[in-house]
Amino acid sequence: MTSEVLDLLVKNARLPGGGDALSDIAISGGIITEIGPLIEIDARAIVDARRNLVTPSYVNAHLHLCKVWTLPMMSEAAIEAYHAKGMSEAAKAIDLAAAVKANYDASWIIPNARRAMALAALHGNLHIRGFADVDSKARLEGVKALIAVREEFRGIVDLQVVAFAQDGLIREPGTEALMREAMAMGADVVGGIPWIEANAADAEAHIKFCFDLAAEFDTDISMLLDDVGDASMKTLEAMAREALARGYQGQALAHHCRAMALYPDDYLGELMPLLRQARISVVSDPHTGPLHARVRELLAGGVNVCLGQDDISDAYYPFGRNNMPEVAFLASHLLWMTREKEIATLYEMITTRAAEAMNLRNYGLKAGCAANLVVLDQPIVSEALRFHTPPAAVISHGRLVDAEKMRELAQPGHD
Repeated sequence: MTSEVLDLLVKNARLPGGGDALSDIAISGGIITEIGPLIEIDARAIVDARRNLVTPSYVNAHLHLCKVWTLPMMSEAAIEAYHAKGMSEAAKAIDLAAAVKANYDASWIIPNARRAMALAALHGNLHIRGFADVDSKARLEGVKALIAVREEFRGIVDLQVVAFAQDGLIREPGTEALMREAMAMGADVVGGIPWIEANAADAEAHIKFCFDLAAEFDTDISMLLDDVGDASMKTLEAMAREALARGYQGQALAHHCRAMALYPDDYLGELMPLLRQARISVVSDPHTGPLHARVRELLAGGVNVCLGQDDISDAYYPFGRNNMPEVAFLASHLLWMTREKEIATLYEMITTRAAEAMNLRNYGLKAGCAANLVVLDQPIVSEALRFHTPPAAVISHGRLVDAEKMRELAQPGHD
């Protein structure tokens, strides 16, 4: 530890798993330089945690950011279809939801996305994988908007922009060229949804195209898989096998996987070793649909699982505010994860497990990690989830986030 003045010093912090012991956290140059009791070094700014919990910042691995606050533009037909008949009409819901894209324009998507990003900053959610639809209707308007917002919030909230073929590739001619253009524009991740295609052969072609494109641009992959109430849907298995064949272990992220709720136990037992081998993480959003991935079984089987916000006031879900402790609070009830150890796991699913799923570098709470932290107003995880209020302070890249400015940007109608 050098003797120079620190940029920031957090005092009197409880750390995850540390019980009642208190630590100080020294920060310089955007990096945690030391953690220990009673660090006596001058700092330009001091935050007193007041014996409350300090943890790594929250991570949202799944948000349809180009669609936030579009629900008032549509009828409720899509959400009715998505939730109907055991999710057997999920494909119909996607087609109905596509109506909003007839008027897609970056000029109004940017203010909506800015509002969502400001809410993320207020709630300590500093890492987002945000999806932008790419197809003949949306064109590249969502990608343009999210790239602009990514740059606006650089150094505050880190956004990975996903070029997402929401309406399919084979069933939506021209999308392959648009996807390649989106990646050339600067999108960070290739996004697919193979189950939406008409048959297994087309789904396989969809998967192969996404892997080809990701290899071409040296990016990770995110795919919405088996997001329907149909136990015969097995695009999760297909993606895992393709990841192994391509040497893409740990770089392909699986989202939703709701058909898993209907899988026979013996098939799930065969699937989990494949997921472990391919290092496939699963993002579950149990609050946005009647079915969800079998989270408890996946965790017990050694598969990494995290949580995502999924939607904010769009065709599929009327609520949401980029508050990941709120998402974990909802998941606790929906997944019946209510014991102390399970609550701790839920917190991991919005922090360390989600960071692993998104391949975040230098994430964590130790010397040498990036200084992206939340200083909570509660001493333990269960209380943090109980109240899911904004943190007392949010530290991004070693600097305090300007909460007043973020509250202003989060107001409806702010431009």
